[in-house]
Amino acid sequence: MLWHSFKRTEALLWVVFCRSRKQWLNGAMALTQVSSNKCSDGYQKVFEHDSSELKCKMKFAIYLPPKAESSKCPVLYWLSGLTCTEQNFITKAGSQQAASEHGIIIVAPDTSPRGCNIEGEEESWDFGTGAGFYVNATQEPWKTNYRMYSYVTEELPRLINSNFPADPEKMSISGHSMGGHGALICALKNPGKYKSVSAFAPICNPIQCAWGQKAFSGYLGSDKSTWELYDATVLAESYSGPELDILIDQGRDDQFLSSSQLLPDNLIAACSKKKIPVVFRLQQGYDHSYYFIFSFINDHIKHHAKYLNA
Repeated sequence: MLWHSFKRTEALLWVVFCRSRKQWLNGAMALTQVSSNKCSDGYQKVFEHDSSELKCKMKFAIYLPPKAESSKCPVLYWLSGLTCTEQNFITKAGSQQAASEHGIIIVAPDTSPRGCNIEGEEESWDFGTGAGFYVNATQEPWKTNYRMYSYVTEELPRLINSNFPADPEKMSISGHSMGGHGALICALKNPGKYKSVSAFAPICNPIQCAWGQKAFSGYLGSDKSTWELYDATVLAESYSGPELDILIDQGRDDQFLSSSQLLPDNLIAACSKKKIPVVFRLQQGYDHSYYFIFSFINDHIKHHAKYLNA
């Protein structure tokens, strides 16, 4: 009797401990809530977990609209750009109001593994920490941890579908700059997985620009045929899946457009050749910043809602 009483007490203490740390436990997947704020009648939350793909602790932000309290909701995955964390989008884009109105969950992961103690990971702003480029690295010393493509397309959706009121059949994806590149390749490499895709100022043809060449040579090595597996323009040229309606906004005064880092014309030409519908909007006076994203995020959420709520 004493033993059983002790075990019951131990179990109760464990429940209290988990609740005190705000942990969500689902089998081997444990989520620790980092923050929670009511916003637009829903909740903007941040969670931390141990990633099996990246072999490190990762954070992601999730907006739960009021509809999520009573039913499953579609999910929009947002991929941020170079130097960003899960915080940039949720604090600067102003997406919560539109997500609340359309009943869409928005998930915004970090942009790379962190704290992996890899030599050189903190040396530059456009490679290593904060610059995972949404690829699965094949080269040492990056290949063990830098697997952002599999994290975004496989591990993170499993985590979200297992722990939140998410409709696993209704996913879309969007992103900015490096994250716009990530959104486009995720959609083009996985026909039918995402209902829609959009991007702000995406890196459209990374094998032809300095950012992409630096990242791909470091993560993927010198064989440029492997680079093509993560290039939206190349992927569009061979796309044969279901119709994919792409929305792209690009600031006309974006300094990275003028320095040939983004190359949207190459992607538009490839999509035109394959008859992939693209709405490309060149926005007068806008640059590469989150002021630009804030100005047009409602249009993008409405674009995704058309497909996610169909």
